[in-house]
Amino acid sequence: MFLARSRVHATLVKHSNVGRTLLSRLHARPAHAGSTPAASVTPVEKILLDTIKANGPVSFATYMQLCLSHPTEGYYMNPANSVIGALGDFITSPEISQVFGELLGIWLSLQYRSTGAKHDVQLVELGPGRGTLMDDILRTLSQFPHTWGSVKHAHLVESSPALRAVQEKKLQAWDGEHGLKLHWHDSIDDVPEADGVYTMLVAHEFFDALPFHLIEKTHQGWKEVLITSIPDPAAKTVLRPSDVLFASQPSPSPTPLSNPSHDRSLPITQTRFRPVLAAEPSPVSSLLGASSPRFSSLPIGARIEVSAASFQTSRKLGTLISRGAGGSALIIDYGKDHAVGNSFRAFKAHALADPFDAPGQADLTANVDFAYLVEALAGTATAHGPLSQRSFLLQMGIGARIAALKRAAASPDRARAVEKAAARLVDVMGMGREYKVLGVTGGVGGSAEEKWPFIAGEVQDAIQTNVKESQAARCSGSDLT
Repeated sequence: MFLARSRVHATLVKHSNVGRTLLSRLHARPAHAGSTPAASVTPVEKILLDTIKANGPVSFATYMQLCLSHPTEGYYMNPANSVIGALGDFITSPEISQVFGELLGIWLSLQYRSTGAKHDVQLVELGPGRGTLMDDILRTLSQFPHTWGSVKHAHLVESSPALRAVQEKKLQAWDGEHGLKLHWHDSIDDVPEADGVYTMLVAHEFFDALPFHLIEKTHQGWKEVLITSIPDPAAKTVLRPSDVLFASQPSPSPTPLSNPSHDRSLPITQTRFRPVLAAEPSPVSSLLGASSPRFSSLPIGARIEVSAASFQTSRKLGTLISRGAGGSALIIDYGKDHAVGNSFRAFKAHALADPFDAPGQADLTANVDFAYLVEALAGTATAHGPLSQRSFLLQMGIGARIAALKRAAASPDRARAVEKAAARLVDVMGMGREYKVLGVTGGVGGSAEEKWPFIAGEVQDAIQTNVKESQAARCSGSDLT
């Protein structure tokens, strides 16, 4: 499993043209003796180059998995990488404002109380980061006696030893003073499905960092776009049998920017990798292309990022909250209600970076296909939404909570900081629109109208966005410390 967190550096540009720009540059880089790759080779980059040399091109999923999750050199596994916060590469919504976790905790508590609140509760988080969100949710639940008295266990799905240590330090008081039992797992598959236990689950910025395959629809069927190395002009040329499968089918280049050098937010780099289209459909590409009925209507030439890991995790999530005494879940991520093919990107030092530059030393992410997650839940649980993060937070009462925090602030400067931080979460030109919230409740047969604030789906979302747009525009962003 990978940690996945919120990236709040940019606004709409990172979700639309950025992925296309980065991939265009990768396609456009010269794949001949005249190319000039970066001087140094990272440990993960060497592993990738050696793997490609020995076995041929690798999938985007393999590339992403090695970069993020290699046991010692992966971005999340290497303790030398600060990852989150001012000294890291990105900041998360819970780190911006405590209100984010508070409202998520309130929603989960409401779902539990609607069942009669008669069962023990286990709280589960996928990708807990520094433990801030779990801490805020626990603090919120502790304010509701009918709920808090039933919360017995907290399960954190985190495979990074370095991040586990940070989480344990953050949450140790709950395991000591409050008697809550903390458990860590490498996978959601390891979380127990206990009889008579209600499960509350949150996955905040988790699915965006799960590995995906990039596939292209052709007249021969779905083929996979793979990653190979740019030939080293100093090396001897050795033709392997696998080379023939790809050399005759170069990957077509998307339309590049008219003048990419003018895009100062994305520095041009030279990497040692280039994409290549497989000559024939493979079992993986064929299976993924047929995994959703939505994909059949896409035109020839369409490329989509499809994450089998996301489908499997969503399926397991639905099963988990439908067993025992049932449960509820919130999935918060940036993405669309459809598949995309150009969202792969990296974040380094709070700025966008080339995902193929310095592998293993930057965060990698791709937009989530929420419709795919909903399809995975079919027959196990009921999905509600998704709504924009802005609509969810506004309807859950972020305005009233911020007003209360401002009244309690120790100074006018603190009150302004509270207001600005909350405004970032609901910004109609940034996080408020780009981030989506999907609610999930145990069992099947329910409807979106049954669970506030998931009412009338996109129509209600649009109404809230229009009504509240002027309110969000009044404030600029600011970190809370």
